[in-house]
Amino acid sequence: MSKEEKKKINVKRLTSGVTVFVILLLVLLFANDIAMDIFITILSIIGLYEYCNCLHKNNKANPNYAYMIAVSIFIVLAHFLCLINIIPTNTLLMTLIMIVPISIVFLISEMVLYKSKRNIIDICTTIFGIVYIPLELLFFSMTRADLNLGRFLVWYVVIASWGSDSCAYLIGKNFGKHHFTELSPNKTTEGCIAGIVGAMLISLLYTIAINNIFNLGISLLITTLITGVLALIGQIGDLMASSVKRYCEVKDFSELIPGHGGLLDRIDSVILVSPFAYILLYLFI
Repeated sequence: MSKEEKKKINVKRLTSGVTVFVILLLVLLFANDIAMDIFITILSIIGLYEYCNCLHKNNKANPNYAYMIAVSIFIVLAHFLCLINIIPTNTLLMTLIMIVPISIVFLISEMVLYKSKRNIIDICTTIFGIVYIPLELLFFSMTRADLNLGRFLVWYVVIASWGSDSCAYLIGKNFGKHHFTELSPNKTTEGCIAGIVGAMLISLLYTIAINNIFNLGISLLITTLITGVLALIGQIGDLMASSVKRYCEVKDFSELIPGHGGLLDRIDSVILVSPFAYILLYLFI
């Protein structure tokens, strides 16, 4: 590949990356809680489509896309009922927990009663898709809507995910020498370390800024440590997505975002970070 071609790819990657970030920025700043849930639903539907399409290639599995979409809408509806105080938070969390066993019963019953062409692998990938995408993504919305100072705290998810990813990419690309894992051929040990450290530094600066601007009392030490943990989890999320693509023998989930691949390629770390961020921020902030 020539230098000119590499330059065009980098420009395309930067442009699409900035565009995605601006969209997220506008949503987080101006959307109300209901609009945020709708946004998460849209992301879930697109992500599930990419996930199913990926598995369909090379006939790896045939997950039940329609059922996954129905569950995604149900998950957001349950959160909406919680937002308007029709059901308490404890009931919402119990409902989310029960989604997995209910899905097992429904999908096995469908296979038996209707002589579905789907097999146990299809059922497992269906349940994994539900947990992996809409269920975990909901915690991103819950962090913003349900936690005290949630509109400030939700940015730690972004910092731990995309801040870490950006730092890891820059350092790994320019200084990385030690290959990290076969799951992701471009990952280096130097990049992974830089991603965690970089996210912690960004988190520290962010906390100082919002404390001073909005007169908050958020702990610098606790948020920095939490961000470090979340950044590590985000890298595991990236590796998990890479393992799915490796199994399906594809490079990217889709070509939706130029230079980045599909939506799941861009938010894979956000997905896994979100539930852990909700729990840690709830417990310690």
